[in-house]
Amino acid sequence: MLMFHCPHCQEVREEQEFSYAGEAFIARPAAPDTSSDAEWGDYVFMRKNSKGWHWEQWLHAAGCRKVVAVKRHTFSHDIAGTWTLAEGKRIYLEEQA
Repeated sequence: MLMFHCPHCQEVREEQEFSYAGEAFIARPAAPDTSSDAEWGDYVFMRKNSKGWHWEQWLHAAGCRKVVAVKRHTFSHDIAGTWTLAEGKRIYLEEQA
């Protein structure tokens, strides 16, 4: 069972209290009004699905109902940390630089 620290509640809670909300920090098309159907299809449906460290969003559904950014290893299920979306995005962008 996964255990998540909710940065909003400041408590460690079981996975059952959270609902998976998908890959985190997906770039939206820059010009939505002029984007093609293929670009929208890629944005909506295409995901990295990589083996290794992965940024995800989880909703604390049975708690504060806020979304949490989680860095999780997709093979071992180790969790590097949990952050608010703003904190997580800052760390994600630093890693990408």
